[in-house]
Amino acid sequence: MTRTHLGHAQVRLSPGVFDDRRRLNREYLASLRAAALLQNHLIEAGIGEQAWHLRPSGDTVAERGLDRHWGWETPGSLLRGHFVGHWMSAAAREIAVTGDAHLRATLDAVVDGLERCQRESDGEWAFAIPATFLRRLERGRDVWAPQYDLHKTLMGLLDVYLDLGDERALRVAHRAAQPLARWARGVGADEFQTVLEVETGGMLEVWADLLAATGDPTYRELLDLYYHRSLFDGLLDGRDVLTNKHANTTIPEVLGAARAYEVTGEDRWRRVVEAYWEWAVVRRGTFCTGGQTSGEIWTPPFAFAARRGAKTQEHCTVYNMIRLADVLFRWTGQVAYLDYIESNLVNGILAQQNPVTGMVSYFLPLEGGARKVWGSPTEDFWCCHGTLVQAHTRHSSLVFYADDESLTIAQHVAAQAQVPTAAGEVRVDVRLLDESRDVGPDANAGDAGDTHRPHASRVRVTIDSDDDVPLRVRLRVPGWTAGEPVVETDGTVPVVDGFLTFDHTGGRTRADVAFPFELRAVPIPDEPTTVAFVEGPVVLAGLVDREVALRGDARTPTSLLAADDERQWSQWLTRYRTVAQPSTIRLRPLNEVVDERYSVYFPVIPTTAP
Repeated sequence: MTRTHLGHAQVRLSPGVFDDRRRLNREYLASLRAAALLQNHLIEAGIGEQAWHLRPSGDTVAERGLDRHWGWETPGSLLRGHFVGHWMSAAAREIAVTGDAHLRATLDAVVDGLERCQRESDGEWAFAIPATFLRRLERGRDVWAPQYDLHKTLMGLLDVYLDLGDERALRVAHRAAQPLARWARGVGADEFQTVLEVETGGMLEVWADLLAATGDPTYRELLDLYYHRSLFDGLLDGRDVLTNKHANTTIPEVLGAARAYEVTGEDRWRRVVEAYWEWAVVRRGTFCTGGQTSGEIWTPPFAFAARRGAKTQEHCTVYNMIRLADVLFRWTGQVAYLDYIESNLVNGILAQQNPVTGMVSYFLPLEGGARKVWGSPTEDFWCCHGTLVQAHTRHSSLVFYADDESLTIAQHVAAQAQVPTAAGEVRVDVRLLDESRDVGPDANAGDAGDTHRPHASRVRVTIDSDDDVPLRVRLRVPGWTAGEPVVETDGTVPVVDGFLTFDHTGGRTRADVAFPFELRAVPIPDEPTTVAFVEGPVVLAGLVDREVALRGDARTPTSLLAADDERQWSQWLTRYRTVAQPSTIRLRPLNEVVDERYSVYFPVIPTTAP
């Protein structure tokens, strides 16, 4: 049974941390001008003067040139123009979910600009880099990753089509794909395998999407041509072809294989995807965050002790592995993929976005005394800057999944869904009871609640429909749950395949569910005396400027940490401090750390009783 996402307009985030981050991201998307986004495409098409109109004098941002785009988007950069594709993808999804009129106007201007670039060049080329980059790539000359760059423009146009039904964007993408197809054919099938050793981005996924959208057999031919033998056949042969390999070169290729399977039904593509997950996650393990990579490469299997540093957990890998887990859950329904997504959302996507500025931390350092390095609005434009803006427009799509028999609540995220069924519409509301935003003189009016912070995550599910409209609703029981969930509702609610299962018969069904959690010490596999502290899905970070060893028993983390600063107004806070140590270290969620130095992993030295 295959699960699907609900339609974009059928799901809305409710007030909470994920909606806060979405709104912050939306403000950033809306701050960028079409001319600056298109600057390199316009220059390549010979109409670049339109990219450089400054704002009225007196605007200090314009006078300093910061309304233009620099860093990887500087004219002359080998990856210039990549970000506008990410921006289009993000804007299209935000518009599809919320109907944002401002973003719609800017997006229309961007697509207009790309269409004009295409028209004023040769009727096909609509990219920010020249076609000569492909010839350099073919000849083995240094040119960074032109296909990665070209992919971003095509991806953005296709997402505008897929999310908004914009046929013009599809036409521009289809025409722009033709010179790439001619070039790839001309290289020769065997020689092209050498070309595929240089990062291609998601070109394979683009060809599958264009095949599905147009039916043009050219794209089926390109799927075969882009079958990366050394990677895909190595995976199918059961060999570790990932250790020390650049991770985000391979993940988009496998996402392309997943899309190729969905479009063609050819089983070889699915087997590649399943083998990749086996080698990337099951046989390799993850850091305590759920993420992986060091210096952008896959670590050796379960060997992380020597790989902690300033460049662990690249944001692009977090985003794309969430996408891969989403694919595999839709195919299999296995709850483990949703647990993986949760861990990476909480300790990756949230942890690598600045909650004040909205900017990205390219890496999530896991060395002792680490500090996150944040990007800027217009002066960096790293690859992770692009996946950042996409990631925060997609939170709502990960909350609910539908199949022929039920609706699955996959993530404990405050959200609402309008679910169409054969009998009528059903409204499903998910609230996190401990995610209160009330402050001020009335914040603690009435019942003050628990004496101390609850050791459970509390979720309220409300299902409403007409009396004769039923729906089975399943709520994920997270893998971190300590003991059995406590359900307050009428009737019995069984746990089936990792999900609490509610059989709503019509009218209103409401359930309050408490998922108990405990403080856990998660060791590094190859250095088990060094641990991270995790509560539920949340990794804790100690606010300290160096690696600090603790003394005690890591098997009982509550003997090392105690609750600290647990309450403000009506809010419960996740805060701890060390106890029985030479000096006190305070810990808070890694995703709340901004500019402080921190350590996630702590060596624990056993103490001997006198």
